[in-house]
Amino acid sequence: MIKRFYSRRELLSSLGGGIGAVAFADMLARPAMAASKFPLAPKPAHFPSKVKSVISIFCYGGVSQVDTFDPKPELLKRQGETMQGVGQVVATMGTPGGLMPSPWEFKKYGQCGMEISDLFPHLSQHADDLCLIRSMHAISPAHGPALFQMNTGTILAGAPSVGSWVTYGLGTENENLPGFIVFTDYRGGPINGAPNWSNGYMPAAYQGTPFRPTGEPIIDLQPPKGTDPAQQRKWLDMLGKLNEQHLERNPEDSELAARIYSYELAFKMQISATDAIDIAKETQATRKLYGVDEKPTDYFGRQALMARRLVERGVRYVQIFSGGGNFDPCWDAHWDLKANHGNHCAETDKPMAGLIKDLKSRGLFDSTLIIWHGEFGRLPISERMDGRDHNANGFSVWLTGGGIKGGTVIGATDQYGYRAVENPKSVYDLHATILRAVGLDHDKLTYRFNGRDMKLTDVHGHVIKEALA
Repeated sequence: MIKRFYSRRELLSSLGGGIGAVAFADMLARPAMAASKFPLAPKPAHFPSKVKSVISIFCYGGVSQVDTFDPKPELLKRQGETMQGVGQVVATMGTPGGLMPSPWEFKKYGQCGMEISDLFPHLSQHADDLCLIRSMHAISPAHGPALFQMNTGTILAGAPSVGSWVTYGLGTENENLPGFIVFTDYRGGPINGAPNWSNGYMPAAYQGTPFRPTGEPIIDLQPPKGTDPAQQRKWLDMLGKLNEQHLERNPEDSELAARIYSYELAFKMQISATDAIDIAKETQATRKLYGVDEKPTDYFGRQALMARRLVERGVRYVQIFSGGGNFDPCWDAHWDLKANHGNHCAETDKPMAGLIKDLKSRGLFDSTLIIWHGEFGRLPISERMDGRDHNANGFSVWLTGGGIKGGTVIGATDQYGYRAVENPKSVYDLHATILRAVGLDHDKLTYRFNGRDMKLTDVHGHVIKEALA
């Protein structure tokens, strides 16, 4: 007796081809699907821009600005003293201590004379390529809300991430790969996890897709071995017809369209995703440039190299998280600052410099925007003798690549490195600038939700014009 009705589980199980089989069914069902129906079809920018891709390097936990990119000699002069004239200083953990000088030295680099800590001996060689903003400030000194603000523009959960906005505004240039890809740290992800790269209230097609740096980039992407092609084809034909009929009855169902698109993308990724992260195809010289196969740079170096391979293939937005979990595994140096930042900088310095050099050698530097940032900075005073607490009042970020004015320093914090006082820049300003660099107007890029035209920058934000070439 032929069974006429199947549960979803039975149907997918009978296919025997995993997500790729379902994807192929949709390809059979709609072979002539117009490119305009794809949620990530390329879209025109608001402004002319050479930038085609973005690489976000997110140092989760909070990097100390006064130990990396914002030298403060006053900390040595007044070591152990309290900060004067800055108002009440609130520590998130423990009791505020006295002023603590940096254990690292700063030197001037490049023709621009940018002062950078000796924590970055490789990156500092590219000082003339960097636009350093020393006057950033954020809303919250707590990891969760601060991560949300830096990644989504708001301190609350549920909003689309920056990568989602960029792919929503521009689409992608490679239909065989996701438009927005995320690499997390092997020690764990950031606090809040996936909402940091969420599509929020946008269709699911715009969310970040986590890739693994080794093995299969996505678990269960490949069909199981031993699948009978003839039997699979029969099931695929049947499922294709069902999908076609259902879509005809529900042409305006955006969730259905996104689901079908994701199936099709999954099928295409069975080959393209594995190839994109296959760094075995890179020369030994290139691998060495990123610190691959070396300690402690191997893991982050692989991710940076994969990021280059992805933007080379037209992926719009790639985000790499450095640091995971809590305290020592991330940049959250509440104690033993020297070991914490020493380790994390050693992991990332050479790969970041290698990424810049490699992009230049391949003619990709001017078409790629790189952002280095965390969720906030750290206090110039001590915590638990040799650590630093959170500080959202002043911190540093840098940008480089296409459309960026290299060798530039923007703004300043006070004499202690505590608060942004000269030309202060908000997270909204940074987001407006990122969008402008890729050719998008932060005031015009909107998404209708709950009767309101939502924006990444909400009602705030000004483009940091001095950062743009």
